[in-house]
This record gives sequence, C-alpha cells and structure tokens, in this order.
Amino acid sequence: MEKSDLIIVKAHFKLYPTEEGGRKTPIISGYRPNHVFEYKDNSNELVATYIGDINFEGQEFLSPGESIIATVRFLRHGDIDRFIQTGRIWWIHEALNKIGEAEIMEIQ
Repeated sequence: MEKSDLIIVKAHFKLYPTEEGGRKTPIISGYRPNHVFEYKDNSNELVATYIGDINFEGQEFLSPGESIIATVRFLRHGDIDRFIQTGRIWWIHEALNKIGEAEIMEIQ
C-alpha cells in the first residue's frame, strides 16, 4: 500500500499572547504557517520548516492567547516522518517569528 501525501494529526494547538511575541490578530481555520520541529543547537535558528494547514472544528477563528484541539494536515516531504509521534511538541512560525506551539495528541 502506498503512503498518502498527507500526514494528519489531532493536536493541542495554542497561539502565544501578543505580549509574548504572538500575533496581534486572530487566525482562521485553514491557516498555513511554517511548522518547525527543531532548531540548531543552542540557538533559535531553524533547521527546516514544514508545510501544513491547521483546521478547527466548531469555530472559525482563534485569537492570540487562546488554544484549541485542531486537525493539522502536513504535506509529507523531507524527513518529516521522523517527527510525527504522539506527545511531540513543535512550534508555529510566521517567517522567523515564533507565534505558537502544538502537541500531537493522535495520529490519524
């Protein structure tokens, strides 16, 4: 059986408050930020970013400082498979700005 081009997970997703470097405005369901699973040792320099969209159930917007259980669909590319495991935390970026984080609860 051939692997899908998508990896789908349920995750606890949260946006950092604006005062802590987060966005100033809400995001909408379907948002496609950069997903970062690792940084270079002892720095905030990104090793790689991955592509994925974040979808909410039951609401359209998520404001800075809020959290939600969301479905995240990653495009399967590079070495992303090695990061996909229950309990794994990753960070949400807009360019170099870290605006949130998420934790994998379930792999679908």
